[in-house]
Amino acid sequence: MILVTGTKRSGTSMWMQVLAAAGIEVIGERFPRNWERHPIRAANPDGFYESELTTGVYFRTNPHPVTGVFLFPEQTSRHAVKVFVPGLVRTDLAYIDRVIATVRPWRAFARSRARMRALLLADAATSEGAEMGPQLPAVLEWWSENFSLIRDIATRRYAVHTVSYEGVLADPEASVRAVIRWLGVGDADRACAVIRRAGPATADEDEEDEGGVAAEHLAVCDELYARIHRGEALDQGFIDRLNATDRALRPRLAEHNAAVKAAAIAAIVAGHGSGRGLVED
Repeated sequence: MILVTGTKRSGTSMWMQVLAAAGIEVIGERFPRNWERHPIRAANPDGFYESELTTGVYFRTNPHPVTGVFLFPEQTSRHAVKVFVPGLVRTDLAYIDRVIATVRPWRAFARSRARMRALLLADAATSEGAEMGPQLPAVLEWWSENFSLIRDIATRRYAVHTVSYEGVLADPEASVRAVIRWLGVGDADRACAVIRRAGPATADEDEEDEGGVAAEHLAVCDELYARIHRGEALDQGFIDRLNATDRALRPRLAEHNAAVKAAAIAAIVAGHGSGRGLVED
């Protein structure tokens, strides 16, 4: 499969739109669930192209838990699918033919994540607008997923083309043609016609919540993005800094994961106590 990956709000939908326009068969709906009529549509008016596989192509999603349809690796090698970073990490290696990884600066990611959550909460009647539970500071979410991405690439050594979101918008035609050429499939002219509509990245100088992360660790986040944006290799000295930063931030991430699990258990207990979720005769 051709996997399009990144954090949420990093440009994955944009790349799915590009690949669909290029004539590559995609897995996922343009507007899943009720999103075509939901305020969330404003976040990606040209479509999200998401499916159950955003969480990974592995035993819980393949075969499909409802239809039972099984995707065979040899039959889907030229299908494109959006898989967020945590899903990429759990995806069976047999399904990873090419990976397009898109990265955005953590501050821009934080602002976009906040706008998305505001859209979700705008319709509290839907499940998407419900209480979201404990929230990880944006910079920690950004770090956790992008460090996982780098570690997974280094460990499993699959073919990957890494791009920065701002770099694509700065020179969309060159970026898209490079990816289509690397994939060896798709109509680059049709793909470029889609990406030209995206327009340049907009500057935003608002300060972002640093989530209690030390300045030295924020500097590593900024340098990691800058190296990806410039297409620079990660030398051993910088890799050592990445590992040290992850060791320093890991206790915060573990604490958050524990809080999420505790909240989920509390919600289940509360649901049973009120009679919700019980099967009636």
